Amino acid sequence: MTTTGSIAAATPLTEALVREALTRVDATPRPFDWLAKSVGLQSDAFIAEAARHFGLRALSMDELRGCVPDFEAISYLEATQRACALARSDDGQRLFIVTDPLDTRLRAWGTHRLRTRQDADGRGVAWCLAAAEDLKVWLAMAERSMRAMDAVGLSASGTGTGASHALSVSLAAISAESSPIVRLVDSTIHDALKADASDIHMETGASGLLIRYRIDGVLVTVRSIDGVDAAAQVLSRIKVVAELDIAERRIPQDGRIKVEVDGREIDLRVSIMPNLFGEDAVLRILDRKHLSTDERALRLDSLGFDDETLAFIRGIAGAPHGLLLATGPTGSGKTTTLYAALSEVNLGLDKIVTIEDPVEYQIAGVLQIPVNEKKGLTFARGLRSILRHDPDKIMVGEIRDPETAQIAVQAALTGHQVFTSVHANNVFDVIGRFNNMGVDSYSFVSALSGIVAQRLIRLNCPNCSGDIAPAPDLLRLAGIAPERAAQGTFRRGIGCAHCRGTGFKGRRAIAEKLPLTDSLRDLLIERAPLARIKAAARDLGYRSLRDAACDAALTGQTSLEEITRVTTAD
Repeated sequence: MTTTGSIAAATPLTEALVREALTRVDATPRPFDWLAKSVGLQSDAFIAEAARHFGLRALSMDELRGCVPDFEAISYLEATQRACALARSDDGQRLFIVTDPLDTRLRAWGTHRLRTRQDADGRGVAWCLAAAEDLKVWLAMAERSMRAMDAVGLSASGTGTGASHALSVSLAAISAESSPIVRLVDSTIHDALKADASDIHMETGASGLLIRYRIDGVLVTVRSIDGVDAAAQVLSRIKVVAELDIAERRIPQDGRIKVEVDGREIDLRVSIMPNLFGEDAVLRILDRKHLSTDERALRLDSLGFDDETLAFIRGIAGAPHGLLLATGPTGSGKTTTLYAALSEVNLGLDKIVTIEDPVEYQIAGVLQIPVNEKKGLTFARGLRSILRHDPDKIMVGEIRDPETAQIAVQAALTGHQVFTSVHANNVFDVIGRFNNMGVDSYSFVSALSGIVAQRLIRLNCPNCSGDIAPAPDLLRLAGIAPERAAQGTFRRGIGCAHCRGTGFKGRRAIAEKLPLTDSLRDLLIERAPLARIKAAARDLGYRSLRDAACDAALTGQTSLEEITRVTTAD
């Protein structure tokens, strides 16, 4: 972000100084940057001074926010590559925004591009100057809602019925496609992959289709399509490529799409659900080679756990037998944690077998079995077969039914190390889940080595976050006492090009853990009241998810708003 300063230049901006800057074209990529450094003004003040000198209109960040980009005239790709943009201001004036008035080739290109861009009122296009960083931030904010799919025009043409096992979603393939519905679907997938989204939501409403991405755990609206008929065509296209029944609109359907981008294949797990106005679709993006391309990404260190949690998970993963349970809601990183733990113990000395639905990431040296319920390969049946395959370590993607739970517990009791996950809110709810599935308490507690409940929190952007004084209401909501807050450092991002204007960049895992000691096992076998179990756990050093989240906020890693969004008070 830019800062304001005095207009009075430390060194006057003169023609002689400009000519000297132009002589440095071989020494610096942007002579204009050298000119700014030589003049010695702060960013906003220099832009205002330079705009006056070159006969341009200066644009501040606040003025940029009031402008609407015209990506039909100058595409987003061209705008970012050339550091320029065409926009319309609040009063309807067309503006051509540049960041380097010394770039004569850009000025010539812009003049040629704008030759036919004169408004009906004859005002033409005004040339403006903005700071390069401000333009990057503004373009990043515009990109969140205006992506490659924005160039897709919807008409009454057909949907296209060709299905392929590997759907190409490259820009070249999208441009070559004649059907606007097919282009819309393909470009939606392309943009989601580009934005590192984990899910694509297509929601049919009374007025049409709403398209949203889940990025860093938060839904972001990227496009709305008018017309229920257009929404139905988009959903039909999704069904075609997922090999689902396009005539069936009354019951949920599940399928998969395989797409090819940048030479690699990515799986999309498709869920179709009927609603009041038509159907909704959710596409879960599963890049199976995403982690395996970088060995470091498959280690627990890279997930953000604190040292105590790392030691806890590694201690259980390295044991010869037992049951490690990871718990949390969908999208909390359970599977990634289990994969990372498996990768660290995968030294080639043990037989490691997994059964998953689906196989999300590929790990070299591990036998990975996908569940196929249509062919009768369920978690329970697969797990029984795995036990006859002489395994040392087993990963069960998720325990969903009593039979799978029983077999997993028996496997841990008979000398196998079992890694698995279950949906529960915290480490204590897991125990109730297994009891409700009819698993014998003594067997379960004997097999269990430890439980890890986790969440993913967004991290403050390192480029635009700054120190803040937290509001007392937020501190009370987070459960942080004033005396503890006084010892912390609170930060919050304000949005920049690096973080797409969100103030957050990346995520890390936080966790609560429950080691199983003899005293705790006795309480669980007795089915003691939850209050007694929690008290005993705290005596052993138990810290909740909210405690871990507060630690992250107190050290400036994330914001108070984020920890109250992700975790609940104890």
